[in-house]
Amino acid sequence: MTLFERYLTVWVALCIIAGVLLGHLFPGIFHAIGAAEIAKVNLPVAVLIWLMIIPMLLKIDFAALSQVGRHWRGISVTLIVNWAVKPFSMALLGWLFIGWLFRPLLPADQIDSYIAGLIILAAAPCTAMVFVWSNLIKGEPHFTLSQVALNDVIMVVAFAPIVALLLGLSAITVPWDTLVLSVGLYIVVPVIVAQILRRRLLATGGQAALDGLLKWLGPVSLVSLLVTLVLLFGFQGEQIIAQPLVILLLAVPILIQVYFNAGLAYLLNRATGEEHCVAGPSALIGASNFFELAVAAAISLFGFQSGAALATVVGVLIEVPVMLSVVWIVNRSKGWYERGEAVRSVAAKGANESPSIKPRPAQ
Repeated sequence: MTLFERYLTVWVALCIIAGVLLGHLFPGIFHAIGAAEIAKVNLPVAVLIWLMIIPMLLKIDFAALSQVGRHWRGISVTLIVNWAVKPFSMALLGWLFIGWLFRPLLPADQIDSYIAGLIILAAAPCTAMVFVWSNLIKGEPHFTLSQVALNDVIMVVAFAPIVALLLGLSAITVPWDTLVLSVGLYIVVPVIVAQILRRRLLATGGQAALDGLLKWLGPVSLVSLLVTLVLLFGFQGEQIIAQPLVILLLAVPILIQVYFNAGLAYLLNRATGEEHCVAGPSALIGASNFFELAVAAAISLFGFQSGAALATVVGVLIEVPVMLSVVWIVNRSKGWYERGEAVRSVAAKGANESPSIKPRPAQ
């Protein structure tokens, strides 16, 4: 781990402060950058996400994706947490904290809207950013890609019914343009670019050429993450300073939900004997959110100035720092995880069978 990576949380904290201050001091610049969007998908942020995830996607050999089925335990756990637990646990936390405990501290006319925004946020599992978190824990990249793709497919058919059920609405307006464009920009395009580049490098310079590019792109990926953080906090700098208490209160159920779902996925994977390189990404996918879709859905349903839109934006603001804390927990607990009885039992059985997919060493 480089010095830059070792103190990543410090750089993240500085970028958060810088983003809020810059957004407050120079709102016009950030409004202009924020306006560069199509179907609520910000194009500058999309480019930065490409720079973040393409180095991770370069490590993926599509020929090895057929072996992902051996990680059926991790796939099952992630799907259960994402679709059978996460939206409902957020609804419960929203009603408990926003609808009851914090009600006297919040605008009465926005309570239901805040809860709706939290539910919409939880009903959209994360996509592109998961590749960044998975890379930081040396997660199995083939599992991460296949799980993200599976979540995207399920989201097309399950997002609207789940939100409609929990919000009690007869019809949910799904921003299909945002959903399709986000999946295309954040998943399809980077995967295609990465695979074309990977094949050309291997054909012309072999593994050494690929390793050399990955080593060079490593810092680029992390710098892009930090610049994205400055932009995200810069976009909302005025709101953070104008409504600090509301944002703080909305962050409470989101934080509890993140740690609850990440912990649940992690423990279930350990109980079923899944490898740590799969349990880590599973926990991260179970905890994070597809905030572009959530923000767009909240705005289309309740309006730009609604409490629902603000609640989803709070999810955006805490996404990176909170997920970095989950990454830290997963990395620090690896020894404890691998001492689990089920994990050791499955590993012993696997030693007598074909070798399991292992993540490539960090570049």
